[in-house]
Amino acid sequence: MRMAHDAGSLHLLAYSNSQLIVKQVSGEYKAKEESMVQYLQQIEELKTKFKHFKLQQIPREDNVKADSLSKLASALEDYKTRRITMQHLPQPQTPLNKQVISLNDSD
Repeated sequence: MRMAHDAGSLHLLAYSNSQLIVKQVSGEYKAKEESMVQYLQQIEELKTKFKHFKLQQIPREDNVKADSLSKLASALEDYKTRRITMQHLPQPQTPLNKQVISLNDSD
């Protein structure tokens, strides 16, 4: 949420594969652990910085991209000084040169 805000986003649709987290953020479930209560307070504060914010649950198997991005973000020591730009390319942008490599059993 911080990274989206820092990038100037006004509308944020975020995804989680955790039903518990999604329902706690929406207020349907109450957080019991103190650490989660503190996270939810931060989320509530950050939500005010957006015109629209939604956290949507997705199936765990559909969360590969989000998991990769969260791991990448966690790996950055200081996300404010680094910028990661990603672009999804659904197909190769240059012609593919097909090359066949033959390996025998000893390779």
